[in-house]
Amino acid sequence: MLHRAAFRAVRNRPALPVPRSSSSASTCQWLRLYSDNNRSSNGSGQNHTWRRSGPITFSGTSKSQSPNSVHPQQSPEFDSAARPERNAVPQSAGAGPGIYEAIEREGGVRRGYTTGQEEFSGPQSPPQNTDPTTESPGPTQKPLPDLRQGIPSTFDAEFGEAEAKDRTKAHHPINITEDPGKEPGGHGSGASRESGELPKSAYETSVDRRRNRVANWSYMSAVLFAALGAVYLGRDWETAEEEAAHPDAPSGWGLGQIYTRARARLNSQMGYYTEPTFPKLLPDMDPAPPLTLVLSLEDLLIHSEWTREHGWRTAKRPGVDYFLRYLSQYYELVIFTSVRSTDADPIIRKLDPFRIVMWPLFREATRYEKGEYVKDLSCLNRDLSKTIIIDTNPAHVKLQPENAIVLPKWTGQAGDKGLVALIPFLEYLAMMGVSDVRTAIKSFEGKDIATEFARRETKARDAFNKQLAEERAKKPKHSAGSWLMGALGMKPQGGGLALGDQSVAEGFEQGKMLSDQFRERGLKQYEAMEKEIRENGEKWLKEMAEEEKRFQEEQMKSMKTGMFGWFGGPPQK
Repeated sequence: MLHRAAFRAVRNRPALPVPRSSSSASTCQWLRLYSDNNRSSNGSGQNHTWRRSGPITFSGTSKSQSPNSVHPQQSPEFDSAARPERNAVPQSAGAGPGIYEAIEREGGVRRGYTTGQEEFSGPQSPPQNTDPTTESPGPTQKPLPDLRQGIPSTFDAEFGEAEAKDRTKAHHPINITEDPGKEPGGHGSGASRESGELPKSAYETSVDRRRNRVANWSYMSAVLFAALGAVYLGRDWETAEEEAAHPDAPSGWGLGQIYTRARARLNSQMGYYTEPTFPKLLPDMDPAPPLTLVLSLEDLLIHSEWTREHGWRTAKRPGVDYFLRYLSQYYELVIFTSVRSTDADPIIRKLDPFRIVMWPLFREATRYEKGEYVKDLSCLNRDLSKTIIIDTNPAHVKLQPENAIVLPKWTGQAGDKGLVALIPFLEYLAMMGVSDVRTAIKSFEGKDIATEFARRETKARDAFNKQLAEERAKKPKHSAGSWLMGALGMKPQGGGLALGDQSVAEGFEQGKMLSDQFRERGLKQYEAMEKEIRENGEKWLKEMAEEEKRFQEEQMKSMKTGMFGWFGGPPQK
């Protein structure tokens, strides 16, 4: 191939052929030719040793051809009278510097080529000598495997030689179309193990095959177990109580009935995570409290925020202490929060150290529905007609919106009075002893309760003062009985309801409405509570701490007793 390329280069540009480095075979031929020439001289004394000679001449040139007169140093192959067939001098396949593989003398002309080449086998025309030659294709080579998916398995090459002899070897050309369907060994070309590219199974080891078998059996077992489990969950109800508790899933062996029963049983199992902890969140009380007030914790009584300078901080809303302590004389107070007990319990302990709030409820007591925590008042074990809940999130009270008072969220303002402004309305409900608080709440629907109640109270006060003025105008200013009792230092006895030391009639005479008298009585009780807290608060806190510590010790003692009793050891004292 190399000597043909060199020949084509010389043929395109007629020039003096430069001899290439000869092989060992060409050198030996030259030595034999040199010895033959010496023997053919017959002792003529002719010296065949190499020496500098005249300019090189080419075969087929006439003696009359003169060198270039313009540039005598130029070779004559560049003469304009030269023809292609005269300038085309082939090179030998393995000639050394200045050596030809064979020298033949025909008619006294020395030729520097060998007739073993196909180009000089016979007389050829110049166009035929200048045609490009086609090289014979070399032996086909199997493409290398794709190592991007791992090293292929050599199991077939080691143990499957007999089977490999029967396979046909197919060679795919290199894909230059960037079409995955035409990729050698790809899925689109119908590739198999006999193709140029190995299939995916060739890269799997025995461990991979075993894992695939185990996975397939696992999938089949899971499907079978799921089918058997569905049939078991969809069986008929075992007792009449269960069937009565699920009227939408009656007994029967229809596919729809099996599905509804299985779904009902599955929902009952998932109820451990979505339903409240107990069906009755508050214990029974005898006598039952007149009213129950349920309060949210987050953004109603407190507000928590995080800053880079201080981290997490919790602020107490203005008037919380007064709100809780004042209404504790009328309501059973309950804090119901959607925060976890581990996070909310320490906050409630600091917010209400004297346990004014009777019952704290946490996230475990809520109902989880569609990604939201809902406070279900029906689980409180209290009469809903006597229960009020105050919250800042409407989604938390969506099950009983008629019992709810939704307030705007408190975001930490120092001068906020939204919580304290709600006390007169709640006090009025307790004072009047309404039969159903839901009716009273509905009358303020779409309005701010504190503002609307203050407006109604002002209107009622104006009417009361007008009526009191009319009654005073009809009565005489002084009577004989009242004058005599006043002289003796005695007050006239008023009949009817009495609030504390004063009757309601006496309060009316003084120009006090019933709500005013009720509020005065509540303020006196609040002041008495505050006095007790100031005087005995520290003592109460110590007693509660000691009681809690004693309770923990008893729990630890009972736990140790149970543990050693299980192992058969003596009880610990």
